Amino acid sequence: MGLRILGTGSALPARSVTNDDLSEFLDTSDEWIFPRTGIKSRRICAEETLDDLSVEASRLALEAAGVTPDQLDLIICSTTSGDHLIPAEACAIAERLGASCPAFDVSAACAGFVFALDVADGYFARGRAERVLVVAAEKMSRLVDWEDRATCVLFGDGAAAAVLGAGGESPLAMRLETEPSVEILHVPGIGGSSPYDRTEHPANVLTMEGRRVFKFGVNAICSSVSALCEEAGVSVEDIDHFVFHQANERILSSAVTRLGIDPAKVARVLEETGNISSACIPLALDRLVRSGELSSGQLVVLVGFGAGLDTGACLLRWE
Repeated sequence: MGLRILGTGSALPARSVTNDDLSEFLDTSDEWIFPRTGIKSRRICAEETLDDLSVEASRLALEAAGVTPDQLDLIICSTTSGDHLIPAEACAIAERLGASCPAFDVSAACAGFVFALDVADGYFARGRAERVLVVAAEKMSRLVDWEDRATCVLFGDGAAAAVLGAGGESPLAMRLETEPSVEILHVPGIGGSSPYDRTEHPANVLTMEGRRVFKFGVNAICSSVSALCEEAGVSVEDIDHFVFHQANERILSSAVTRLGIDPAKVARVLEETGNISSACIPLALDRLVRSGELSSGQLVVLVGFGAGLDTGACLLRWE
């Protein structure tokens, strides 16, 4: 049956934290951060909750799609940093919107938005849904160690959403992969207070092996683009827009060089947002839509990659 993206929306916290702001309490500077990451600032929640951002992004997407909450058949939220362990972030979104459809979360780290698209596509294929809201919402500021300059400078908070409709020819190709590895990019779980638990519980903050993540990210983008094009029977040159996970400018630049694609075709938002995990791709997509850069009939590649190590990639024809 396929799917169409009917509308998109995004929301960021009001507080922008610059590299100079970070230098006030970290041994770092804009001169150190920007050349290594491509990031000048990131949005950090100060007054807003992740529920607030998720609902704002969802309302904008619903408005753009001309769909009301009561017309939704399903809400899927991609998050690893929700305001609630229980219930799902998607349930909080449904409550605030006034929707009464099934709602659940998916957790695939930075690849989560594409994984959620694939789940929605399955509902459409089985005739189980006509309208699906997919939200990616991340509050990375609650997961990082703010004393570790190697990681905390990379991440930000935000949410983005897309309303999907059944029908259409997309996805032209879909590719989900996992190269199982926990320790490369890892946030330990909650230790709890069980008197019977004798296991060790490390600090509940993000740790990352940067060089291995860099190599994985570049390879994930390049192999995914090649595989999608082969599956769909198109060439890399036929693609109009590339929307890659916004992890690090060096990863993006290395992949662009290896693929030999026009850098102008690659969406970039990380300079002012940092890495917002699974929200990066739908945020960049929303920017393309609202700027008028996306036109009907154009081909769009989405590639997300991150902890797991998960990769989610798809090729869409914009309608």
